[in-house]
Amino acid sequence: MVESGRREVLVGVDLSDSSRRAVRWAALEAAGRRRPLRLVHVLTWPEDEDVQKRLPERNEVVQPLREELRSELDMATEVVRDLAPDVEVRSDLPLGDPAEVLADLAERAELLVLGGPRTADGFGVVGATSAEVLARRAGGPVVVVRGSGDQRSGGPVVVGVDGSRTSERAIGFGYDFASRHDLELVAVHAWSDLPLDPFRRVRSWELPWSEVRGAAEEVLAESVAGWKEHYPDVSVRRAVTPEKPVHALLREAEQASLVVVGSHGRGRVKRAVLGSVSHAVVNRAPRPVAVLPAG
Repeated sequence: MVESGRREVLVGVDLSDSSRRAVRWAALEAAGRRRPLRLVHVLTWPEDEDVQKRLPERNEVVQPLREELRSELDMATEVVRDLAPDVEVRSDLPLGDPAEVLADLAERAELLVLGGPRTADGFGVVGATSAEVLARRAGGPVVVVRGSGDQRSGGPVVVGVDGSRTSERAIGFGYDFASRHDLELVAVHAWSDLPLDPFRRVRSWELPWSEVRGAAEEVLAESVAGWKEHYPDVSVRRAVTPEKPVHALLREAEQASLVVVGSHGRGRVKRAVLGSVSHAVVNRAPRPVAVLPAG
């Protein structure tokens, strides 16, 4: 049994390969955090009354499906025990809307882990849109496991930085992950993503682009300042680039163990942080992506 009051690592489970990779990723992360692990498959049922009238009685459909899914959860539990025998693990099979149920459970969890977006949802946990919705609604960190999900690849932790409080949370999450897994941290700031007005001023004042870059480097330096004291073991590489944030993050993500972004917010450069950026990274990154909410 999971001890009362201990914050869990929560993982959404379905019948997909991406979900199975998410379970393995979550098991190792729960072990690293020394937290219990909770496997959840949310069994959906259509709310539309016209659709329900054309279906058999709910119990006739749900009970056999519950049995099949319970078997899947039992197999996932055994995978966890093989990978991380010291992790306390339990599984649940609630009925409801996956995004609503998981977001509600995530309010009391330390971390929510999901499989990567799928082309069709069926009875699955999430697709691309649902993953983004959960990342915005969960209230805490959400990791979408893309690619192989191998935590032991040795690649760096890549963090998107823009000087906002949201990206500060992302930096803290990235440092913690990098420290526990003995990885390098790459802090990425894309200085081309400034609003149009400052660009007009730069052109009219004929300031050298080196000064604009210098200001961007200052934002990045201030954003990571202080974290070295808490994580002296983490090596940091700063990447300041004139590219668009999505391009910069996806390039750095090629060899990463994890990409960390904020979901939205406003930084010193007065732009919306990682609304469209987080959406693009979650759907296109070749590696697991952690999304930190602004709240």
